[in-house]
Order: sequence, then structure tokens, then C-alpha cells
Amino acid sequence: MSHSQAESVIKNIIREIGQECAMKGQTVSEILVAFMVKAVVLDPRNEFNVDRTLTKNDVQKLIKLCVGRLLDTANPSLDTIKMQVYFDMNYTDRVELLNEQHRILEARLAPVSREITDNRARTREELESIYRKIVSYVLLRSGLGSPTDIKVVREATAALQSVFPQTELGVFLSLSKKDKERQLKELTMIVTGIRLFNKDCGKGGEGIDDLPAILNEAIPAATQPIDAELRASQDLAYRYTAVLEMKHESPHRNIESRLSMLKEALFNVRQHEAFLCIILSDVITCAREVEMMDKQFAAQIEQLKNTVKAKTAVPTSQVFPIFLALSNLWTSFQDEILLLSFLTNLTVSLQQFLGIHAQLFPDDVMESLLEGVTVKNDEQRIKETMGIKVNVSDFKEQEWLFPETTSNFDQLLIQYRGFCAHTLAEKDGLLLPGNPAVGILKHKEKYYAFSSKESAYVFAQNPDTFIQLIGEKAKECAELIQLLELHHQFESLAPYSQVRSGDKRSIKPITKCDSSTQTDTHILPPTIVKSYEWNEWELRRKAIKLANLRRKLTHSVQTNLSHMRRDNSTQVYLLKDFGTQTRLDNSSNVPRPQIFLAGLRGGSTPTTCMVKVNLTRAVDET
Repeated sequence: MSHSQAESVIKNIIREIGQECAMKGQTVSEILVAFMVKAVVLDPRNEFNVDRTLTKNDVQKLIKLCVGRLLDTANPSLDTIKMQVYFDMNYTDRVELLNEQHRILEARLAPVSREITDNRARTREELESIYRKIVSYVLLRSGLGSPTDIKVVREATAALQSVFPQTELGVFLSLSKKDKERQLKELTMIVTGIRLFNKDCGKGGEGIDDLPAILNEAIPAATQPIDAELRASQDLAYRYTAVLEMKHESPHRNIESRLSMLKEALFNVRQHEAFLCIILSDVITCAREVEMMDKQFAAQIEQLKNTVKAKTAVPTSQVFPIFLALSNLWTSFQDEILLLSFLTNLTVSLQQFLGIHAQLFPDDVMESLLEGVTVKNDEQRIKETMGIKVNVSDFKEQEWLFPETTSNFDQLLIQYRGFCAHTLAEKDGLLLPGNPAVGILKHKEKYYAFSSKESAYVFAQNPDTFIQLIGEKAKECAELIQLLELHHQFESLAPYSQVRSGDKRSIKPITKCDSSTQTDTHILPPTIVKSYEWNEWELRRKAIKLANLRRKLTHSVQTNLSHMRRDNSTQVYLLKDFGTQTRLDNSSNVPRPQIFLAGLRGGSTPTTCMVKVNLTRAVDET
């Protein structure tokens, strides 16, 4: 069978399944039917051989199984698949969403722009009509008020006339179409900046909402319900996990009939939790952008006020760049409001896939199942294993990564959305959060986390076997393919968004280790020629000196006195220091001699008579 024939058969199967579901009162999308067809064929329990052509009986069996699963509305697995398909078809990251909205705006403005750029006005009435259309274009593009509001139109017309008077329409119409479109966009931004500045000064701003204030109120209002829903889904996940974990530890408890439904319900709330985390992350990004733009907008307004002040005329080269910056910031505010509205609506839309929990497991049923069971949240489970790490010396071939040895540890893409790989395979799909601090195993360029040291040791002994078991479990429960991010194993069932971003998210670890190096100061022997002289005059002086030495004779003599100038050397033994210690410490004080000589200066007698007096005190007096 050729490729085109196979596609035709698949389309016929999808169409027939959709028709049968519609006849039984259940409307399903083609994308959901296509996903279900692939999931049913992939499930080994249905015994479809993908390597051979489907027979007529196989087609009828496939249609019957798909219709049965699509009509089983009391099945958490179906709700999870619907949630995944809905999120994949409706969620877009902020860059793509804003680009798409800008393309839609351009498409809507295209007819108005063509009426202006393609016009060949000549008369005064035609020129006035074009000018009014330019004002309408400016208002539609900026989104600052309605073109049908006369006050808004008057304000926009006054701002436009200050930078683009009607007398310049002739020059505008003589431009090429691209130049006209470019000038229209630039005029829109300048008029927007002027109106925003007038609004801040209290001189205008008709029809302009205070977007920064609206956003500062809307972001907390949007975050609170998302946080509440996230906590509710997490609480359900913790309770389901506690019951399932108890079943594996105490298999004699009679919950086998509810075991399958419990696991599918756990997959449902964990998938809802993952989607809410994505949405909440975008809301947090939105809040950061708004905070940054608030500061930039206030700074631009302040700069514009300082530039204008009380001047009657200001050079356009000084104010136009600020007007353009204000317009761009305001457009960013509008984008953030659009993005916040999109995320809020998406959060509300996901609630339709959670109604099965109250039907299957009401509060009284869960209380009976949780009797004598301790419910632990993810943080408590991780705290129980903190400080317990894998001993790397126990493994010779496996590579382990730890926070202290890997600088980009938090950015690594852990397999199975961070759930314990060993528990997934060993306990038939039980989702326990992995603790990366125990150690991340790197196996075939992929990274695996574990809930305990024991699980890590068991998994590391034979990783391929456990990985294969998880793949087989995902074939039976198709919702695990997106929940555990197994798009690299099941590309045919992987959502488009995951296949598209799969390569971007792969990050290689940057390991850290202690090392030291030593470099010789001079590796090569020195090549400095000390006799080199760069100065010509110095060379000339040395040449003259050598020439003079050629005519000189050197004589040497030695006399009785000159022999002492030779170098002599002797060797002596240094004196040693000795010390003694006595049992008695004593001291004495000797009197200082003092002698006085009198009569040295002479006197009345012709001869000097000196008198010597000993003034030294006796020893016993000291």
C-alpha cells in the first residue's frame, strides 16, 4: 500500500469514528480521534501489528475500540488525553502568541492602509477625506480610543496636525507605497506618544485606559485562582499517591477494583498540575515584564518633561525618539493584557477535564481509602532523603551528577518530568517525585532522578530494562507519553509543541572539579644579548676606546705593600653560647664614684691650690 493510500484509509477511519460518536451524542475533534487511533494501535493488549496492512476485520476492530474509549466518559484516562490535546492545540508561548496577534492586527488594518496608500486624491474634499482616514488608521492601530468617539477623534487630529499638517499631504501622496506604509506607522507611534504625554500632564488622554494600573491589579487577581487550582490538584495527587503507595506496601488491602482508576486519576491531576505550572510561569514572566516597563515608562515621561518644560518649541530630534519609546512601551502593555487574558481563559478551560474526580472518588470514598494512611506532599518526601547521596565509588561505569559538582544542575532536563524512574517501572506507573540531590544518573546522554538511594542503586544496575518497562507502560496508558515527556520514544504520538521544542531543551551538564596548574616563568632559555647596543654614538665611543687601547701597554708590578691587596680567606669556629642557672637569684648595687675637685679656677694666691674631695657614698649606705 502506498503512502497516499495509507493516508486515505486513516482519514476514512477517523471520519467514520467521528460519525459514530456523533450519532451517539458525543462530539469529538478529528485531532482527538487521530490521537486515539494511534494510541489504540500502539497498545499491545489490542494485538495490532503495525508492520502489516490492516485487514477489514482489523479496521472494524479498531473503529469499535476507538469508539468505545471515546464514549467512556467515566474514564479519567480519556479526560487526560482530552486535556493534553486541548492544551497542545490552544497553548502558545508568549513570543508566538504576540507575533500572531500582531499579524492579525496587520491583516485587519490592511484594507484601511490600502485606501490611504492607493488613493490618488486631487481635490480639496478628497484630501480632507484621506486625512480623516489617516486619523482613523492612527486610532485603530494604536488602540487608544474608538474612531467613532468625536472627542477621541478631535484629540488625535490635533496631535496629528502638530507633526503632520494637512498641507503636507501632497508630499505624502507622492511617496512610494512602502514609504507611505512606513510613514503611517511612524505617525501612529508619534501621535500615540503625544497623547500619552498629554494624558500624564492632565491635558488630554480621552479614551485611554490606565493600562499599568489595570495590569498591577489584574496580575494578582489572575495569579490567585491559578495558585488555588494548583494546590487543589497537588492535594489530590498527594492523596492518590498515598493510597497507591500503601497498596504496594500492603497488598492485602481490598482496593484492587479501584487501583486502575486511581492511577488514571493520578495521571490526570499530575498532568493538570504540569499545565498549571507552565501557565503560572508565564504569568510570573508577565509580572516581571510589567514591573520593568513601569519603571521605563516613568523614566521616559520624566525625561520628556525635562526636555519640554515651558518651551513653546522643541526640536523634533529631541522629542520624537521619546514619543516612539512611549508608544512601544504602551504597545507592550497592551500585549501583556492580551497575554494575561489568554492565560486566564486557558486556566478556566482546563477545569472541564477535572470533573471525573468528584464522581469516582468523592470525599467519603477517599476518607475510607486513606484510613490509617499518612499523606505526604512532595516537599516532605524530598526532605526525608536529603543528605543521603549515592556513593560514586560504588559504580565504575555510570556517571553521577550532584549539585556541588555541576554548575548548571538546575537546568538539566530530567527524564519523566522529574519523577522517580525506578518507581515508575517497578510499581506499575506510580509517580513519586525524584530528589535530584540524591544523585542524577547520566545514561546515554539522558538524566534520571530517584526518590531514594536504594531506588537509584537498583535502577543503575540495569537502566535499559527499566526504561523499556516504562515504555511498555506508556503504550498501555497513552496519556503517559505527554505526561512523562516521552516524545523521543513515541514521535508519532508526541504533541507538536514537544517535538518542536525537544532539541532546544537539551542542556549538557557543566561539571566542576578542584584542579591546580603551575606554569614556568620562562620555559625557553633567555636569548637576551647583553652586549647589544642600539645607540650609534655609544658604539662609536666603544670603537674609539678599543682603538686607543691598541696603542697602550699594560704593566704590572708588585711591591712589599701591594701584596696585602690579594684576597685571603680564613675559617674560624664561632663561639658557643653557654648559660647556667642557679637556685638563688641575687643582685647588688655598687655606689657610683663621685669626686669633687675644688680650687681649679684659682684664687687670690698666685699659685693654684686644688682640693680633692671624695663624695662617693659607702657601700652599706646604698
